[in-house]
Amino acid sequence: MCERSRFHMEPRCGMLRVVPIRTKRWNDPREVEDGYRLLICRYRPRGVPRDEETWDAWCKALAPSEELHAAAYGKSGAPISFAEYTERFRVEMERQRYWIESFAARVRSGETMTLLCSSACVHEARCHRILVKTLIEEAAFPPPPPTPQANVIRRRS
Repeated sequence: MCERSRFHMEPRCGMLRVVPIRTKRWNDPREVEDGYRLLICRYRPRGVPRDEETWDAWCKALAPSEELHAAAYGKSGAPISFAEYTERFRVEMERQRYWIESFAARVRSGETMTLLCSSACVHEARCHRILVKTLIEEAAFPPPPPTPQANVIRRRS
């Protein structure tokens, strides 16, 4: 789920953890709560002078490949489902672990980050920025290992 609040709270082992990652379009107004604004589009927005950029950095490595983007929009056949898109995007991002881990370290240290996508991307729930957010959160806050007791099966005698 994409939140437009400062923090997204999620239950984790009976406690709440703060996940300082937001998502927006690159042309959404900058807010103090945005923190580090990272553009994750394959292409830099056209016609935006460098001194008017609304982002702090651009990481096109976290964008879908041209092939996956074309498949999502049905450029050479029927559009693929979002479930298939998600699966294929996750496979592509396995090659981008360096970037995911780098941004996860920033989030782990408490830095707020806002992931930015295209101004034309109006369906946040079907955008790769939600998938990137999830990947960074998973890397920043991995689930705790299971307790030894969870692996014990008790048999009644």
